[in-house]
This record gives sequence, structure tokens and C-alpha cells, in this order.
Amino acid sequence: MRPLLIEESGSSPRIELDQEKGIFQIIGKSFPEDVKTFYIPVIEWIQEYVKAPNSVTVFEVALEYFNTASSKMLLVVLSQLKEIQKNGKAVKVIWSYPENDLEIEDAGIEFSEVINIPFTIKKLADSSNK
Repeated sequence: MRPLLIEESGSSPRIELDQEKGIFQIIGKSFPEDVKTFYIPVIEWIQEYVKAPNSVTVFEVALEYFNTASSKMLLVVLSQLKEIQKNGKAVKVIWSYPENDLEIEDAGIEFSEVINIPFTIKKLADSSNK
């Protein structure tokens, strides 16, 4: 499968999906103007990946901010990972949130409960010192 790389912009996250390297990441801020159009390539890539996934998939989500529309798309993306687990492969989501951002932390907990796949919820490394 060809890797998918979408570079971060002011309103959209960096997304890297690379089966060969085992990299599955969504990082940054997500509030693109047309959220469906932005996330369609991601959803389509994962739909293909689900057909022949790696034996272990670790999907990293490290968002500093996302809006309600992005939340709905993230749920679609993460829900597809459940299919991998149903087929006997290991799936884990690492959900990182900014320190003291209870809303993003709670969103990760809620996604974990809704999707019912293993999540690790952790604080993002402090980037203010860079």
C-alpha cells in the first residue's frame, strides 16, 4: 500500500499512514473548513488497510485541538480500526492530549468506550519549552 502523508496546515493536522513503516498518526489541530473532504482520503486509506493489516497496529492521535465536525470524522476513522481487531489482529490507540485539557482527555476516554478497543490516554510532552 502506498503511504498517505498530509502535511499540517493552520487548520488541519499532519496525517501519516504508512503500513510498511508501521506509522499511523494524526497530529496537530483539526478544524478544516471542509472536514469531510479533508478526511475522505484518510478514511479510504484505512478502508484499504483493514483488508490486509499488519499483525499489530498502533494508531497515534495527538491533537491539541479539534472541533465537533473533526470529532465525528475521528470517530469514523477510529471505528474502522475495530474491524482489524475483529479479524484477530492487535490494535491499540495512543491518545495524547495537552496537559490540563480535560475536554480532549475526556474525548479520548469516550472514544475508547464507544469503539471498545485498547486506548492509552496520556499527556502530550510539553512543547512550550521549544
